[in-house]
Order: sequence, then C-alpha cells, then structure tokens
Amino acid sequence: MEKITAIKGIKDILPLDSPVWHKVEMTARSIFECFGFCEIRVPIMEKTALFQRSIGETTDIVEKEMYTFRDRNDELITLRPEATASVIRAYIEHNLLASDPVTKLFTIGPMFRRERPQKGRFRQFHQIDVELFGDDTPASDAEVIFMLMHFLQVLGVEKLSH
Repeated sequence: MEKITAIKGIKDILPLDSPVWHKVEMTARSIFECFGFCEIRVPIMEKTALFQRSIGETTDIVEKEMYTFRDRNDELITLRPEATASVIRAYIEHNLLASDPVTKLFTIGPMFRRERPQKGRFRQFHQIDVELFGDDTPASDAEVIFMLMHFLQVLGVEKLSH
C-alpha cells in the first residue's frame, strides 16, 4: 500500500512549531486591537468572479495560479489567493460602513496559490492582512506602517532586508 503524504507545496505545522505560530498570531491580534482594528474571518473559498473582478482577469494569479474548481451546482469556486478581495466583499455585503465611517479590519489565515513549489514558497501559505476603510489620508497610511513596524519590533524582527 502506498504511503500517503502531504501534497507537495503544503506543509504541516508540527507541535514544535505551533508555539511560534501562536505567538505571532496572538501578538498581531493584541497590537492590532490596540490600534482599533477588529478581526474579521472570511471564508477560504469564494466565487471565482470576486478574484477575477478585483485582481484582474488577465493577471498571472487569475490565469495560472488560483485553485479554481466547479462545485456541484457547476459554479466556479476558488480557494482564496489573497485576503483583500474577501474582506472588501464582506465589508460591502454586510454594510459595515453603517456602523462606523472609519472601519479597521484584520484577518489571519491560509491562502492558496497553484504555483510550482519552490524553496520558501508554498501552495498553501499564511497571511496577516489589515484593511482600513473610510480614511484615505496619509495619516492613516502612516498609522498602518507604524503599527506594522511595532508588530515586527515586538516579534524581534528589527531589521528588514531590502
């Protein structure tokens, strides 16, 4: 009988690594919440049209790199390749603007790309994403950059390579 292993480009997060993942995620949640961001959890599957419309039908991501399949109702479904499109869809669909004109959201979770696995690149990868709606001033951009720098500093990633 053939041994069943993980799909190439998708790796297990083993018990020895889990505390590091937990620390990164909890640090993100703690810092982002201090800056007024709220967590949103969006589905890992969306209608393919969402990504075609937001990313562009002729980009490499849409044409070659998305995990897309037909469901039982013959609808095209895609495993999310990035978080922004799903967060914006949820923001609009649930009329989050009505509760606060400035909405700060973050999400943490897996993303999927159907590219040939290479060293350090995976078909399933994890992303932390922040979105700020309703304030397009440079101050809001600066706040997000400052928050990210603080996050990295707390984690001990003090110097970024160019």
